Amino acid sequence: MNESITYHQQTKGKIHITPKKRIENARDLSLAYTPGVAQVCQEIAKNPEKDKQLTNKANSIAIITDGTAVLGLGNIGPQAAIPVMEGKSVLFKELGDVDAYPLVLNETDPQKIIAIVEALAPNFSGINLEDISAPRCFAIQKALQQNLSIPVFHDDQHGAGIAILAGLINALKVVGKNIDQVNIVINGAGAAGIATAHLLLEFGCKKLTLLDKQGVLHPGQSDMNSYQQEIAELTNPAVTTSLKDALVGADVFIGLSVGNIVSQEMVKTMAQDSVVFALANPTPEISPQDAHNANARVVATGRSDEPNQINNVLVFPGLFRGLLDHPNTQLTTQLMFKIAQNIADLVEDPTPDNIIASPLDKKVVQAITQAFNA
Repeated sequence: MNESITYHQQTKGKIHITPKKRIENARDLSLAYTPGVAQVCQEIAKNPEKDKQLTNKANSIAIITDGTAVLGLGNIGPQAAIPVMEGKSVLFKELGDVDAYPLVLNETDPQKIIAIVEALAPNFSGINLEDISAPRCFAIQKALQQNLSIPVFHDDQHGAGIAILAGLINALKVVGKNIDQVNIVINGAGAAGIATAHLLLEFGCKKLTLLDKQGVLHPGQSDMNSYQQEIAELTNPAVTTSLKDALVGADVFIGLSVGNIVSQEMVKTMAQDSVVFALANPTPEISPQDAHNANARVVATGRSDEPNQINNVLVFPGLFRGLLDHPNTQLTTQLMFKIAQNIADLVEDPTPDNIIASPLDKKVVQAITQAFNA
């Protein structure tokens, strides 16, 4: 039994509910429950907007998954997804003081998931979609954003994209290259890969190649979903058949796929002072040691036990803190740019082994929430 299993088994998971009010006598009981609570219910019935004043709704969000795209483990189902969702709940509370309730759904039909979340929405002031496979996740998010009056955030899209952009801003400082001059290769054309590609293109990247397991996405390809077709029109139109070919001369590699698919020989063909973000979890596309040995200048992973952890944990606690505190704010591309820049600015003098702040640094949440005030 490994250490992580022992860690979880000791307390049967990582979260529990702690009341804000103690029930120590009959008066407490009468106020918290019957008969006093009836007055609170009647007040909300007359003025529904008071639910955020009289309940915990103002600080509550739901973490929703169907377990179809968990970490780098893939479709492991809702029950196996619970430990990850509990972990996110802990991080929401510890880092952003957000009460996040993990809800795993035994349902994969997009329309049914949309209906379930809409039915649950009165309990929450925000929805965090998590580990739902592409392309279904795009349609689910779009529908919920249109139908609900609360923020709907897809961590695998926006969280990953913001964290990657923050790391890339500082990595390019280290190697002395500009975003509009570099050749970026992204491996993985799921939710994170497509969203990151869009964000980097809008940030100023002029040459970007996006691959899935079949090879480079290009406009003439026939086996793409509509979201892949859209991004294929915006990225490198060259028909390149393999990741190996795409990496030749590339300045930046961003891995959002599976472990151990990039070799030292492939990294050696990249441009001088290359940047390698091998972000597959738990096993990176190439180990940091192998990437460095292949002359990569800056290397990052999604792991917390390696330097330069680029992971959406950098983003989601502070982002939802900001969204809950500014309920009328839309998560625009410009706001995502500001958040990424604020996170990047926390490292005043980036070096190859220090391009991004630690997710445990309390200044990260502060930097994100400050972007909402700009």
